Amino acid sequence: MTALPGTDAGTSTGTGAGTSTGAGAHSGADRGADAAPSPPPRRFPRTTLLTTGLTLALLAGCLLSAGLGAYRIPLGDVLGSLLHHLHLGGAELDRVGESVLWNVRLPRVVLALLVGSSLGCAGALMQGVFGNPLAEPGVIGISSGAAVGAVGAIALGLGFLGMWTVPACAFATGLLTVLIVYALSRSGGRTEVVTLILTGIAVNAFAGALIGLFLFSADNAQVSQITFWQLGSLSGAVWPKVLAVLPCAVAGLAVAPFYARKLDLLALGERPARHLGVDVERLRVVLILVVALLTAAAVAVAGVITFVGLLVPHLLRMAAGPGHRFLIPGSALGGALVLVVADLAARTVAQPAELPLGVLTALFGSPFFFWLLRRTRRKQGGWA
Repeated sequence: MTALPGTDAGTSTGTGAGTSTGAGAHSGADRGADAAPSPPPRRFPRTTLLTTGLTLALLAGCLLSAGLGAYRIPLGDVLGSLLHHLHLGGAELDRVGESVLWNVRLPRVVLALLVGSSLGCAGALMQGVFGNPLAEPGVIGISSGAAVGAVGAIALGLGFLGMWTVPACAFATGLLTVLIVYALSRSGGRTEVVTLILTGIAVNAFAGALIGLFLFSADNAQVSQITFWQLGSLSGAVWPKVLAVLPCAVAGLAVAPFYARKLDLLALGERPARHLGVDVERLRVVLILVVALLTAAAVAVAGVITFVGLLVPHLLRMAAGPGHRFLIPGSALGGALVLVVADLAARTVAQPAELPLGVLTALFGSPFFFWLLRRTRRKQGGWA
């Protein structure tokens, strides 16, 4: 009889101890779980945020540009007309509204998209090829060469292609200028960057002299047309011009991203890039031709518009780094946004007059260029 209480007590003690130990284990595990750091919240890459922001801003800019002007069209009516023409509902505008929107505003918006994206992408490629953030398409004479063709066609009164004579001459002479610059700067089967830039400067000076001669021989009406064209404008935007520049812009913008990795390797230096399998000479030739195609097509239909190819790629490089996988398409988006907004300002700031588009981009681009020069000089500790 005395053994039973001992047995019960032993059982009770073991059970209690076991229960107590288990509770302590659970309590320690809970404290360990509480002490473990929680995983950081997932962040979107900066390039994704920038791409999304640029895209949304571009869509908003296009809609505003389509609706604002001397004849205002409410944003809802613009969307309704677009949906109606896409057979997605919406409603058609009145006769005047439809004519203004589809024959005046939308060709101008689309042309601004094509020209801006071409100039922005060309600027990113030029800076990558030359390894210099101050490079832009005008460095190798594309813009000035195209200007010679356009000014010559106007001054000589050429009209063999009708309304396409000036753009066709500008496009042809822009491409020809690039080929001349490349041929003159090539020596021993190679092309040095410094020689290419210096040759481009010389060709730019020669092109400026030719433009001066054409202006000297032109009459007053031709001088006015030449001056307006040189200042840059999208006022002559029509659907045929959009269709003319579309193949060149799409071809250049489609080809450029495939060279992003090689441009990243070239940023390490020519010798390391060659050791990593990059044919540097061929890369430069292909990309200079792509830049010539994009720039000559843009200048041919819009005149000389400066600083877009310089400003946009450098700002994006400062915001997201030097990787060309984002920089090339991002510069195309940014260039399109800048030109759409600049064109909207050009035709609304001084109504009913219209400011030259190239003047606006130069007014905003020049201070940025001066700041960029000072920043680069300060970071490098002076110029060698």
